[in-house]
Amino acid sequence: MGFNPSGDIGPFTFYTSKRRRPVRYIKAPPLTPPTFRQRIQRHRFRTAGFLWRLLPQESKDAWLDAARLSKIRIHGYNLYTWWLQNREDDAINTIIRLSGIQLPPIQEP
Repeated sequence: MGFNPSGDIGPFTFYTSKRRRPVRYIKAPPLTPPTFRQRIQRHRFRTAGFLWRLLPQESKDAWLDAARLSKIRIHGYNLYTWWLQNREDDAINTIIRLSGIQLPPIQEP
């Protein structure tokens, strides 16, 4: 769980208070249905996960190694998901330069 728990674990939701104490309460379902924008964003993340699973292992390894070697403190999967969402060429070129790993081209969903 770590020193600053946050998120849902089993039937509970955890967060860390301003006094740095863990707070726990029973997870409650949302009172309103998701908005259109929330549904779009959830679909984007679902699509990113689906596309990640379709990647060959060599491509996954390249993303994982690029994230690790460039020391950006995120996992290669998170880097891949971020790239699908933002498409910032300058940022990804910096990661390629720092890691020395040429990332494979991304297939459009």
